[in-house]
Amino acid sequence: MRKLFCEISPLTYQISMHKERLLRQIRELGSRQQLALTKGEPLPVLVYRHKSLIRRRLGNVDWQLQENKAVNLALATPKVCGILIRPGETFSFWRLVGSTTRAKGYKEGLTINGMKAEKGVGGGMCQFTNLLHWMTLHSPMDITEYHHHDSFDLFPDFNRQVPFGVGTSILYNYIDYRVTNNTGLTFQFITGTSDEYLHGELRATEMLPHSYHIKAEDEYFYERGGDYYRHNCVYRTVVDKCTGNTVARDLLQECNALVLYDSTQIDKSRLRGAEQLAWCQRM
Repeated sequence: MRKLFCEISPLTYQISMHKERLLRQIRELGSRQQLALTKGEPLPVLVYRHKSLIRRRLGNVDWQLQENKAVNLALATPKVCGILIRPGETFSFWRLVGSTTRAKGYKEGLTINGMKAEKGVGGGMCQFTNLLHWMTLHSPMDITEYHHHDSFDLFPDFNRQVPFGVGTSILYNYIDYRVTNNTGLTFQFITGTSDEYLHGELRATEMLPHSYHIKAEDEYFYERGGDYYRHNCVYRTVVDKCTGNTVARDLLQECNALVLYDSTQIDKSRLRGAEQLAWCQRM
């Protein structure tokens, strides 16, 4: 198979990356999108709160990268904390955080490149956008730019709090995470870090009439052609707070992700049908 220009060498990758960044900047100059750039005091209504463990065991990944991620997140979270997303405004992660360079104090952390884990300066920002995305899913705001890497499963589950398949993929500045507020309310992200956790709150000017529930269904692993895959369907249910009635139920994502870690680390109880029987016979 013929390689893409960016795949020929590290140099061509850098050239392609700088080209994409330049194209993004040019598009931004001609855009009429009104970006959320103003911060304010915490809004009165808590819509949703979440926290995620900063240091996690991820296969054989160097533990120092987890320590460095803690530094990176502590530098990035104040850039977003307090940002107001007024009606008609769009939240852009990279517009607020900016480039994550050594000169700004960022360290090498875990990054995902293609179908493998690597390290790069500023690594760990995906965990930040994962947090923002998870909170946004519990609101009526529209996710207008979202990239993911749910076609492969890199690491065995470790204290998973959110369903597989709702993670984010970002790369400065052309692979962004953006949310547009098309409601009549103002929303706000409050973010920060503690010794152990990345913390986040989504706040608003008024109570929301609906609650939002995200759940994974039809979860299992299966074998195909000697490879193992992970399947699930992620749904979002919207419930009227006054009546308790379900007003919407949408499929957010269906995943069939190639498992890239040792198949012995797959939860055998979640192997599907004949594959589970075959597995047990081999053990």
